[in-house]
Amino acid sequence: MQEKVLPKVIIKIEDLHKSYGKKEVLKGLSLEVYEGELFGFIGKNGIGKSTTIDCMIGAKRFNSGSIHLCDYDVKYDALEAKKNFGYVASEPTCYDEMTGYDFLEFVASIYHLSEGDFKRNTNYLCQRLQLEEADLSNQIQSYSHGMKQKLCLISSLLHSPKLWILDEPTVGLDIMAVEELKKMMREYADHNNTVFVTSHNIELVSKICDRVAIINDGLVCELFDLNRNPNKRLQLSKIFFDTYGGNKK
Repeated sequence: MQEKVLPKVIIKIEDLHKSYGKKEVLKGLSLEVYEGELFGFIGKNGIGKSTTIDCMIGAKRFNSGSIHLCDYDVKYDALEAKKNFGYVASEPTCYDEMTGYDFLEFVASIYHLSEGDFKRNTNYLCQRLQLEEADLSNQIQSYSHGMKQKLCLISSLLHSPKLWILDEPTVGLDIMAVEELKKMMREYADHNNTVFVTSHNIELVSKICDRVAIINDGLVCELFDLNRNPNKRLQLSKIFFDTYGGNKK
């Protein structure tokens, strides 16, 4: 009998605790996310979604527990872990005094991209997200919120990371850019990469994600495989509201 091959774990979070002073936000959160999946991580405001991501990417120290990304411990192998993921924050973070092109060149230099790879990836990604060459010549401070978000999305993929971490990536994007981003997330996962996304848009998460976790009271309280249980796609909004007592009268 052929032995079943288990999917490779790309994100492994074990017993994660994080406090702000006396307020404990994460209370032993554990989670595994696999290679080749588009994973949704949802919850109401202030419940710990962004805190979890900040701990994952090394932006915040956590009290205890462990996080491994692409087999690298983010606490002890931070640089190696960071080489393997691209990250987009809920608010675009760029250097306003730079031009768009200068910013992308700066990001590419961090990952030691060759000139050929940089130009090829930049052209492709700008075309996908409709950020014009003329726009890249302008200082970022002249950009709209949506243009800055597009630039951050592009910069996060320049080095073709194994893991793409997105924290509310559709904020500020127009409907056409949102639709294109949805396609890109799906395609990225289908090419054996992993996409980890938080969003308040439950309809978006229910449509595109393979699995979804709901966080409440510092823990993962629900975890659904939407491919194996397609009815959960239709029920996700109700489940979300029920989790936080939103349907109580």
